[in-house]
Amino acid sequence: MTQAYRAALPATTTYPAAQRLDLVEQLHDHRVADPYRWLEDPADERTRTWSEQQDALARTWLDVLPGRDALERRLAELTGTGSVGTPVWRADRAFYTRRGPDEDFPVLYVREADGTERVLLDPTALDETGKTTLDRWTPSREGRLLAYQVSVGGDEHSLLHVLDVDTGEIVEGPIDRCRYSPVAWLPGGEEFFYVRRVDPELVPEDERQFHRRVWRHRVGTDPATDVNVHGDGLDHTYYYGVTLSPDGRWLLVNGAPGTVRRDSVWIADLAGDGVLRPVVTSDAGVQCSAFVGHDGRLYLRTSLDAPRFRLCVADPARPTEWAELVPEAPDSVLDGALLLEDRLVVLRTEHAVSRVDLHAHDGTHLAAVPLPGTGSIHGLVTVDPLTSHDRDTLWFGWSDFVTPLSVYRYSRSTGETVLDRAAPGAVALPSVTTRQVAYESADGTVVRMFVVAGAEGPDLPRPALLTGYGGFAVGRGPGYSASTLAWVEAGGVWVHASLRGGDEEGEEWHRAGMRDRKQNVFDDFHAAAERLIADGWTTPEQLAISGGSNGGLLVGAALTQRPELYAAVVCSAPLLDMVRYENFLLGRLWAEEYGSAAVPEELGWLLSYSPYHRVREGVEYPSVLFTVFESDSRVDPNHARKMCAALQHATASDSTKHPVLLRRETEVGHGGRSVKRAVRLAVDQLTFLAWATGLEIARS
Repeated sequence: MTQAYRAALPATTTYPAAQRLDLVEQLHDHRVADPYRWLEDPADERTRTWSEQQDALARTWLDVLPGRDALERRLAELTGTGSVGTPVWRADRAFYTRRGPDEDFPVLYVREADGTERVLLDPTALDETGKTTLDRWTPSREGRLLAYQVSVGGDEHSLLHVLDVDTGEIVEGPIDRCRYSPVAWLPGGEEFFYVRRVDPELVPEDERQFHRRVWRHRVGTDPATDVNVHGDGLDHTYYYGVTLSPDGRWLLVNGAPGTVRRDSVWIADLAGDGVLRPVVTSDAGVQCSAFVGHDGRLYLRTSLDAPRFRLCVADPARPTEWAELVPEAPDSVLDGALLLEDRLVVLRTEHAVSRVDLHAHDGTHLAAVPLPGTGSIHGLVTVDPLTSHDRDTLWFGWSDFVTPLSVYRYSRSTGETVLDRAAPGAVALPSVTTRQVAYESADGTVVRMFVVAGAEGPDLPRPALLTGYGGFAVGRGPGYSASTLAWVEAGGVWVHASLRGGDEEGEEWHRAGMRDRKQNVFDDFHAAAERLIADGWTTPEQLAISGGSNGGLLVGAALTQRPELYAAVVCSAPLLDMVRYENFLLGRLWAEEYGSAAVPEELGWLLSYSPYHRVREGVEYPSVLFTVFESDSRVDPNHARKMCAALQHATASDSTKHPVLLRRETEVGHGGRSVKRAVRLAVDQLTFLAWATGLEIARS
């Protein structure tokens, strides 16, 4: 890195003072130190002062990093592609989202049968400050009403409203306590089933985020009179989904305790006694989802005896008498299914890449649906029973590394797949190459990673940015990212590793990266880094890593386990204190994924990798930027505060060459945010990593 490239940076860095408590607790057979316990309390004056000082320190660094203005302009251009969502059909009306080149949020539209379209909901029109997000929306079966949920300031505490599609008037709401609530409309549009937390005054204070129930609501009536359909007597951490059969006869409720992949499914005949009866219970310890098709059959996707999933079928009147329809495949994961006339459409992923197949009514494989390339599908839909056209058509959202979210359609009659609606913005994209590389982890397991780079040439090795997630059966395939393209365009290499703990290879892949096997995830990540170095793509001095949420835990563990392997780290909204994570926000939901400190053996697992507890004095740690969001309602920002203080105290690295910084944002949370805020965050993160790895972003 040239001297001129560093000229504007701070000549000295003094970290804010942080009192170290002599706090050591005896937990089972372990003595556990927690010197920064006081930073858990955001109301403590010491925490406030320390946080404000960290804000000032971060800005003295981030605001003068070279290439900021050029990168911000380029990211704005690359996000200017916009996006378009897969349509939802209701009685010849199509409902869909579209984000234009200059818009901060996707806008919800309705397209009429004659092709005219109009805006139904624009988050910016609802709130010019950009703090309100549209969390979910569901049109009624007849397309005349729309249930939608919004939240403010990133708290994700959705408020449900009902809108008249013809007039645009709000006919009901807000109904509070509807976070993550699905809506299932009954025929006629007078009633719907939904999920809402019980009155917080009726439950213990530390359980008010939980205690969900399924309710039946009549539009225009007081929600206090809603009928409690399901949830009493079950664990208070249950989340629920609700769906109805196309004719409105069969009600399906699925649920699981917290984020645990142990599903229950219940079914009720609304034309009969209306009693919900179990199809699968969580005691079976499997994943299962179900739907009733327009052919009247109950379809069940399950991991029972099939870690890559299979599809079964039953008579909804005898829902426990399953018959296998589409068996498990050895090379791909069955992700979902739906009906297209008398054909079954099956969505699969093969090593994180999407594919779609057509099957006969008896499950026989017929053909593959042509796809635009190697990428990811976001939503498969067909028309509803009340729509009169395109009954042989399948729509799907599509994205890959150079294609922003667009919509394609497949016609059974022609056998062709064509672009239906492209992302609305025209942007000049860089030329990139992508490849999927297989490598071996520490125990010999074959893992894969996507490597995105510019044209190959003699300028290897290059600065590289490695990322991953590795948890909760969450996977990521090829997808459009302005940050990825900007990094590669500047001359870097971008890499995503499909680590154990995700769902890329099925439920066994997930279980191989959870609880007592969590170290496998970190080993997979380290092995990806070592393979990139061995193949000549990069060097430890040029290798940056980044991750958020559970991915923040990933990079936190990486930097404490192998500090010499990485030059720079962005750790966003992370879990880092794995001894006390259950005490905050939604933490208790994750004990089955990680283990619980209340159990002696499981505390041992957690302490073996808990980043906060593995910080050691005198170690030369890489450059680290923590990014946190004060309205985060999932992961408490205190994880990053405590870890930041611990690293600033312990690191033996020169703070002017390898700083440890904390960047905070207020009135934004763990999930959705405006494009402008996303760009500002990406500018800070990428310029920090570029500076630390020697990637010189073009300046002007």
